[in-house]
Amino acid sequence: MTNEEMTQHTGPSATEQGPVSDENTAPHGSVATEAPSTQEIPEPPETAHIPPPAEPVQPAKGGSARMSPWLMAFLALLLVVGSSAATYLVTTIDNDEVSAGQTAEPGSDEQAASTELVPGEEPVADAAAVIMPSVVQIQAGQGVGSGVIYDSNGLILTAAHVVEGVDTVTVRFADGEQVEGTVRGGTSGADVAVVEVDRTDLPAAELALDDDPQVGQMAIAVGSPWGLQGTVTSGIISAVDQAIPQGTSARAVLQTDAAINPGNSGGPLVDRQGRVIGVNVSIFSLSGANDGVGFAVPIDIAHDIAESIVAGEEIQTAYLGVSLGAVESGQGGALIDEVTAGTGADEAGLEVGDLVISIDGAPVQDGGDLAAQVQTHQPGDTVDLVIVRDGNEMTIPVTMSERPADLG
Repeated sequence: MTNEEMTQHTGPSATEQGPVSDENTAPHGSVATEAPSTQEIPEPPETAHIPPPAEPVQPAKGGSARMSPWLMAFLALLLVVGSSAATYLVTTIDNDEVSAGQTAEPGSDEQAASTELVPGEEPVADAAAVIMPSVVQIQAGQGVGSGVIYDSNGLILTAAHVVEGVDTVTVRFADGEQVEGTVRGGTSGADVAVVEVDRTDLPAAELALDDDPQVGQMAIAVGSPWGLQGTVTSGIISAVDQAIPQGTSARAVLQTDAAINPGNSGGPLVDRQGRVIGVNVSIFSLSGANDGVGFAVPIDIAHDIAESIVAGEEIQTAYLGVSLGAVESGQGGALIDEVTAGTGADEAGLEVGDLVISIDGAPVQDGGDLAAQVQTHQPGDTVDLVIVRDGNEMTIPVTMSERPADLG
């Protein structure tokens, strides 16, 4: 399918129980667009040698160096960060190579004063102390990923690709205890899954379900990069509602510059209070390791999916009912070139030639943005589309339906 043939609709609506399927189903809706498939980061070799970065991507001759997130995904490698081998090459150095200055004598008052943490002055340490007991390592076959306990009665959120193709996994808690976990189900479209263990009174993480992450706020990732359990990295939220390709569609994710590597997948991204704001799932990288661009499924979407999985309900997908065409060079927005009869778009009065420039206040720079935003909604949700028609801007409310079963 070409870009001109991009179809704005969602993945199949189906309940995915047991092992995660390969179908590109997605919660809350999506828009089918032509996009490259994601590629998993390969297992590290036995020496865990990280390959040198590839040659940087250069803009085409005569073209602009400014690329939208949707276009960049076509030009570079989008990698999920799920599995990592358990063998590493670790290099040690002498203490005198670390610091050229003098250090305090062990046990001295000077050393005690320099290492004591004052609440509020070390927000990363404070957040890590809160979330760490709720973070687990997940062993699925030869791969290692992460997860976060979100229900004290044994329910764990993780990434779907971490548990893909297996029914049971080994769950290792922060205190080192290992138990068997059962994969309750998941959706590869949103890359979210649920693992259940036969335990009660587990330390469940607090989920920031009612808060909207802000660009620039602190973000802390906890997981098992390269199999190193309990690793904490920090940064900021680089973008919200970032559109990245997902099969023939797109999804909206949080972007962070907190270091995320293979093995971090399924682990939590938390705020400075230690509350979960996202589930880490993928990175944008030319080297196969962290390049400072990581992605997490927003926690409200991940939690809704988890609730549906545990309840045995369908993971519903919203359907707008339009197909998209190519816009003129240098023009932003998503151009409608077909409206499906009987859909919300049809009933709302959308027309061929309408240029969608925003949805519920979120700018639409291209079809990927529109696809990702639709995916954050459920059937029955009403959204306000701002369109340009015959040179005039207008706002049109559209109530989305569920994706028809015959669309697959």
